[in-house]
Amino acid sequence: MNGLIIVDKPLHKTSFDIIRDLRKEYNTRKMGHIGTLDPMATGVLPILVGEATKLSDYLMEHDKEYIAKIYLGEKRDTGDTEGEIIEKLQVPRISKDKIDKVLKSFLGESMQIPPMYSAVKVNGKKLYELARQGRTVERTARKIKIYEIEVIDIKIDEGIIKEIDFRVVCSKGTYIRVLCEDIAKELGTCGYMKSLRRTRVGNFKIEDSGRFIEMKDILKVKNIDICKLKINNDELLKKLINGVSIKLHEKDGLVNLYKDGVFIGIGQVENENLKRKILI
Repeated sequence: MNGLIIVDKPLHKTSFDIIRDLRKEYNTRKMGHIGTLDPMATGVLPILVGEATKLSDYLMEHDKEYIAKIYLGEKRDTGDTEGEIIEKLQVPRISKDKIDKVLKSFLGESMQIPPMYSAVKVNGKKLYELARQGRTVERTARKIKIYEIEVIDIKIDEGIIKEIDFRVVCSKGTYIRVLCEDIAKELGTCGYMKSLRRTRVGNFKIEDSGRFIEMKDILKVKNIDICKLKINNDELLKKLINGVSIKLHEKDGLVNLYKDGVFIGIGQVENENLKRKILI
């Protein structure tokens, strides 16, 4: 079995929990996910199976879409519901126009500091491991990009906005927890991420949950231009299998390889030389 499964990860399960369950279901150890989701987050988790795990390098760079909820007036050490309250502030009266304006101010490129409760490594240690020891270390800001952001809903309690639901499309490496905290700060208070649902990873959408994509079609779904190339010469095929490049008058790029009409793997053409990338 070689391909990709689009999973709608449920609440309170880790990304590795999903891998473990699928390994049992499909009786294979060779699996890997694209983009981790925290236990308190739900939504799209693409799982590569079998030889398709070798495609991870081509699939890691992608934008993501989320639906998030900010709770205003409280700040938590983890930035989400699982942490301890470390600050409380009054929430000023905020208009819908002000919320729209603040959210739009985050569009484009900016620098974001990873939260302490994250898997980013500093001197070989994951930040969340240090955070659990009560330690805080200096982190390097990273460039992120917000492509789209908009308010979906607001919850008002006694005339004060307490929760904001918003949709955001962002680059890889964007921490929505930090974004929620920054939005709350710009609104004149503090806040944390109350819920998070990932609705898209690249072109892998929540509506496709449960779908299995064969390896020959994964890169097409990712909108990577990949053509079909027939290798019906046994001698040429043997060279490919042995790692020898073949002279070929084709444009540079990835190609799906076929032998007698059967998909056998993926190759790459560079300077009119075809090399194997993945053979199954």
